[in-house]
Amino acid sequence: MKKIALYLLIISFIGCNQTKLSHVDTAKTVVESFYKNENSTLEKYTTAESYQSFMAIQALVAPGTTQVSNFKLIQESVNGNIAWVKFTSSYEDKPETFKLVKVDGNWLVTEKKLNEKSPF
Repeated sequence: MKKIALYLLIISFIGCNQTKLSHVDTAKTVVESFYKNENSTLEKYTTAESYQSFMAIQALVAPGTTQVSNFKLIQESVNGNIAWVKFTSSYEDKPETFKLVKVDGNWLVTEKKLNEKSPF
């Protein structure tokens, strides 16, 4: 009986433990989901304001692709609950930069404030 209780405890712990993405993995997930039109994933890893912006842009420029992203980190910066990720991908010719905020332990891509500069 003790073994059954132990197994149930372990299973319930594993079931409740969700893997949290790093700020870099979140940026990669967002850029890939944007270009592949995986909007439920895009919404999960962006703030509400950013999601609306992504959707407006996606309707104009991102018809959906199966192309591999070739996401490559150029530079990153983390200061508390704010992170910046500069990267390249096969989707764009020039490097892009995302600002991320940590909300309830999860990194989310967010909007850069007017006149806000990235650390790089």
